[in-house]
Amino acid sequence: MKTIMVMFDSLNRHMLEPYGCDWVKTPNFRRLAEKSVTFDASYVGSMPCMPARRELHTGRLNFLHRSWGPLEPFDDSMPEILKKRGVYTHLVSDHYHYWEEGGANYHTKYRTWEIERGQEGDPWKGVVGEIEIPATIDDHPGVWPRQDWVNRSYMPREEDQSQHLVFEKGLEFIRTNHGEDNWFLQIETFDPHEPYFTQKKYKDLYPHDYKGRNFDWPNYRAVEETDDEVQHCRYENAALVSMCDEHIGEILDAMDQYGLWEDTLLIVNTDHGFLLGEHGWWAKCRAPFWEEVAHTPLFIWDPRSARKDKRRKSLVQTIDLAPTILEFFETDRPEHMQGKVLRDTIDSDMPVREAGLFGIHGSHVNVTDGRYVYMRAPIDPANRPLYEYTLMPAHMRASFSVEELRDIRLAEPFSFTKGCRLMMIDSAPADGLAKTAFCANEFGTLLYDLETDPKQENPIDNPEVEEQMIAHLVRLMKENDAPPEQFQRLGLVEKDMPVAQEPAAAGTEN
Repeated sequence: MKTIMVMFDSLNRHMLEPYGCDWVKTPNFRRLAEKSVTFDASYVGSMPCMPARRELHTGRLNFLHRSWGPLEPFDDSMPEILKKRGVYTHLVSDHYHYWEEGGANYHTKYRTWEIERGQEGDPWKGVVGEIEIPATIDDHPGVWPRQDWVNRSYMPREEDQSQHLVFEKGLEFIRTNHGEDNWFLQIETFDPHEPYFTQKKYKDLYPHDYKGRNFDWPNYRAVEETDDEVQHCRYENAALVSMCDEHIGEILDAMDQYGLWEDTLLIVNTDHGFLLGEHGWWAKCRAPFWEEVAHTPLFIWDPRSARKDKRRKSLVQTIDLAPTILEFFETDRPEHMQGKVLRDTIDSDMPVREAGLFGIHGSHVNVTDGRYVYMRAPIDPANRPLYEYTLMPAHMRASFSVEELRDIRLAEPFSFTKGCRLMMIDSAPADGLAKTAFCANEFGTLLYDLETDPKQENPIDNPEVEEQMIAHLVRLMKENDAPPEQFQRLGLVEKDMPVAQEPAAAGTEN
């Protein structure tokens, strides 16, 4: 048995033909849908990039306990489990967050791995002298924008771009090993994540009259641009989606050429979507996780049931992928893996859950049952209490600061930490992604009915439905062994809260 997972970053379902888009050119995604099962109710879990990948490895939610960071020592990694069982696991990626401090031990769980450099602000090529950067690029913080503009200068042709090289290396693995058995290949590209850097042949698919400034990299904030600029940026995103479409077509061609449909599980997925001006916002993290971000595309071909050109309505999440892959390889799943095996859902649309929890550390805690989406905001303007629980104190690009680490306390083990006590660190409101927490206070608690309001334009006030969604929220938080202060932060009533444990000072004994 073999598995190929093709993972994109920030791929919007509403930009794909199988999900009803009538203007973005994605014929190979349409072809993929004809050859597989398309999931209509796939949702994120933990956000954004590395928290989603931690779920991909562990099959359990993590956003209630910590923010962006490495795999923890107690985490059970799906690729590593397969590797230990004798399944050959290989990763090809240009997702540069893997080689930062906050993601530095994910790729090492595979038997072999390859990287391609140059996406976004990846500190890749060195140019010391002055360079001119477009204003919309320079609008981004830190050294990011300059480095991105340097990187682009080294990729003048499509064959130089890292997405192209990732798929070339993935196809090389397939060509080399298609006749072998017992392997798992993960082909993962950062695209169509912003910036929307692509080639003229893809831009020419979307002719439009635009004479404005360079604008292919929206910032994480409310929309301030003109309507023309917003529309132009959407076309730039569409061009990159079409580039992704061309490369997924190459994978489908390889499946055809080597007869892999007979014995190979194929999964095509993403970590989350992206706001392209909807709701008056760009991007993700700083605004609520509306459908454009939280509701994701997912396609799966399982050769055992051979279901193709089918739709599935059952609610599924990112955490379901690890157990589904382990089951395909007839491998036992760890006790604390919360995700569900999707074999019967693929075959007959068998439901695996009543509701799904999702969010980012410190912001709204969200829950959906497929019809309603409930976004619970913190009740304290200071968003307290809020702690990070970790044995791997790293943010996205750097370790926790000395100031953050001075007041470490030790928390008692959670149910999934295998007896390990964790560092309990105050979550600094201005650090990294923690600042996104304050958007929840700006927007407050929200409830949407997707059946009557699929674009989430009009939150509803329905106490009966809200009580139902709170019940789902509390149950799922308890199943995740959420820290007691998360219940307190959200203003959930005392009867719903677990008993708090008193943390010990660092270095003390029980």
